[in-house]
Amino acid sequence: MRRVTVLGSCGAFPEPGRACSGFAVDWDGFRLVLDLGYGTFPRLLAHWADGAVDAVAVTHEHPDHCVDLHGLFRMRFYGGAGGPRLPLYCPPGVLDRLQGLEPDADLTTVFELHPLPGTYRVGPFELTGQPLPHFVPNAGIRLRSDGIALAYTGDTGPDPVLAELGRDADLFIVEATDRDGETRRPARNLMTSAEAGHWARRAGARRLMLTHFWPGHDRAASVAAASAEFGGAVLAAEEDIVVELGGLTRGACASPAGCATPRRRGAGCWLAPGPSCPARRDARGPRRRGRGRQPARPPRPCPARRTASVPR
Repeated sequence: MRRVTVLGSCGAFPEPGRACSGFAVDWDGFRLVLDLGYGTFPRLLAHWADGAVDAVAVTHEHPDHCVDLHGLFRMRFYGGAGGPRLPLYCPPGVLDRLQGLEPDADLTTVFELHPLPGTYRVGPFELTGQPLPHFVPNAGIRLRSDGIALAYTGDTGPDPVLAELGRDADLFIVEATDRDGETRRPARNLMTSAEAGHWARRAGARRLMLTHFWPGHDRAASVAAASAEFGGAVLAAEEDIVVELGGLTRGACASPAGCATPRRRGAGCWLAPGPSCPARRDARGPRRRGRGRQPARPPRPCPARRTASVPR
């Protein structure tokens, strides 16, 4: 089982029913967490009830990416979990920020700090952290194992390093804040969804997942803008969806047209891997239906119908 579960998708602060940045990676039983922003720790426990985590990687010290690391600390410190210290890969400022929440305890009694940027062997992965532009030091994270790569930007402005970070990744998770006026700022520390699509295409990534949505933003518009630049499968990060690494998505549309409203975990995808999936149809061309050649119609109900126009 090799999969990524979305724990949270919001930037800055969580919308109702959502959480901020966080992803749970399960690779043949090895459990690694990428970021733990506001509201992600309870969601992590909903998926991994025992709270057993093998490693954590945090991109930077802003609380919408790291504050629930404090909850994980308390569970292990006060909950009697015991065992060896938990490897934590992050810029040094992350623990400095969290220490203010726990001034009477030493965070390193629970966490074994490995500073980013840098390259490490972490369970089955080669983990590489690469510096990316943000308001504070931010490390984009690349995980690679068995020829499969997963990459995650954290928060970043446009930068050529993104093309290397996501090079040939099976899944490239890219921030797409789309904050008003972002492109007019003299120093860029966040990105638009169109820029996310551009850099994913430059990287040659197989699939793009947009995340770090500004609260209240139209996610369907973000998917459309990224799709226009990327040209491949674009997913909107949604809490609790599961993406199989090296395969199709559980709970989200695999169509290159993207799907702004992926189905929840356990619901399955109406389009994959059946013959009506647009991702397959686009690869093989239209099929014959009676006289002439027409594109196949997706089955009802189909989440992609809300984001793509299908000729009748």
